[in-house]
Amino acid sequence: MSSEMAQPHPKSRGAARRAMRRGPTIDDVAEIAGVSRGTVSRVLNGARYVSPAALKAVERAVRTTGYTVNQSARSLVTKQSNAVAFVLSEPQERLFEDPNFSVLLRCCTQALAEHDISLILMLESSDAERDRVLRYVRGGHVDGVLLISAHSGDPLIADLATGVVPAVACGKPGGAEAAIPYVAAEDAEGARQMTRHLVAQGRKRIGMIACPQVVGGPERLQGYRDVLGRKALKRLVVHTSDYSFAAGAAAMRELLAESPDVDAVFAASDLLAAGALAELRRAGRRVPDDVAVGGFDDSRIARETDPPLTTIRQPLERVAADMVDVLLRLVRREPASSRLLPTELVRRESA
Repeated sequence: MSSEMAQPHPKSRGAARRAMRRGPTIDDVAEIAGVSRGTVSRVLNGARYVSPAALKAVERAVRTTGYTVNQSARSLVTKQSNAVAFVLSEPQERLFEDPNFSVLLRCCTQALAEHDISLILMLESSDAERDRVLRYVRGGHVDGVLLISAHSGDPLIADLATGVVPAVACGKPGGAEAAIPYVAAEDAEGARQMTRHLVAQGRKRIGMIACPQVVGGPERLQGYRDVLGRKALKRLVVHTSDYSFAAGAAAMRELLAESPDVDAVFAASDLLAAGALAELRRAGRRVPDDVAVGGFDDSRIARETDPPLTTIRQPLERVAADMVDVLLRLVRREPASSRLLPTELVRRESA
């Protein structure tokens, strides 16, 4: 038996050629391997109880014929789709504006590919898009959800918290931390690092461009307040609705109007900080001479601003890898819990 498997019979080689011409089937694989159709099915579905000789023969027959598994048919057997949804709770244009999203998308795709799992990108920024995501998820098309940039009060968080499918959030999913595991940078500590740095620079009136409605935002605002205490005056804090360049510029304009004596600004993201830098330049304020500026992320943008941005580095590549790891543990019904990853202050010319 083993010697026959080592050297395929000419009849098997002929069967392989015929299979390749018309498209190979599982029956062709079984014939060429010299095993039953059921044995081939068990091998393809990862069953353990297959002899080493049969396993080797089936693997060789698959390579010879070029046979690929019909994923729909496999899903009927395994009850799994071998796909994961990457749900971005932002408008389409934000996917291309914010480099953090592209890093997370790329790294999650790579991590899932190591397990032969596909990633499906879905956007959720309106009621219609949210309904479409939920229909797709509830329809069994994915084994789990990676939830990115969730906003406080988003109904999707509540739906996923019911356990319709396993889900993992990037950052704390406001109000659902007990139901949805998350992987996040230590946002509050990162904000404390930045605020302490600005204080150490001798800055007296430190403002903040905050975004408390978006993931990570409440913790970053709290970290700023932890350091400044009573000096975190209401007039020195401007709230925005998203981490965007336009929001940063508008917030900086408002901050200058309310507190013209501000001498430092901590923006809750690099994009917000980039918008603030542009507005300061328009207003004739020099950075860092008149106003120091700090961001959060250490994205590509931080290295491209003028001047380059002092910021807080969050390890996005590791965040993505850990999100995938936690999600796959949940899919396999293994123990999994939330994870917090350390941040680092990166000093550049803006502060």
